[in-house]
Amino acid sequence: MFLVKPERRRLLQLAATVVVIALGLASRVFPQWLPDALGKYPGDVLWAMMIVFALGFFATRMRTWQLALWALLVCFAVEFSQLYQAPWIVGIRAHALGHLVLGSFFGWVDLIAYTAGVAVAGIIDNVVLFKRR
Repeated sequence: MFLVKPERRRLLQLAATVVVIALGLASRVFPQWLPDALGKYPGDVLWAMMIVFALGFFATRMRTWQLALWALLVCFAVEFSQLYQAPWIVGIRAHALGHLVLGSFFGWVDLIAYTAGVAVAGIIDNVVLFKRR
């Protein structure tokens, strides 16, 4: 008798990714809808959540804690890459898409926002998106 590992529902992962991207873009386009005290951090939380859901689309059998760890590593790597300010990458970051994906300036608080986003997405993944047999 073989034990089948649980896996993620790809369609739900894709839907979650698209919804979080839409919410993240809305948080940047309509910042007046959010409390001023939150600043840009809701977008950072949502960006980290998008990384979790997008990775989950491909890593359908990875455990949620592993997925969350990989997503956090990606988020932290992108944030720490912002310490590198060579002209070629500054040029990429100057474009809207490059700025949304790579950011522009390093911030310690961003790491906290990413950690919160990964934690929330991990809970959602574990409760809703991970199919158990």
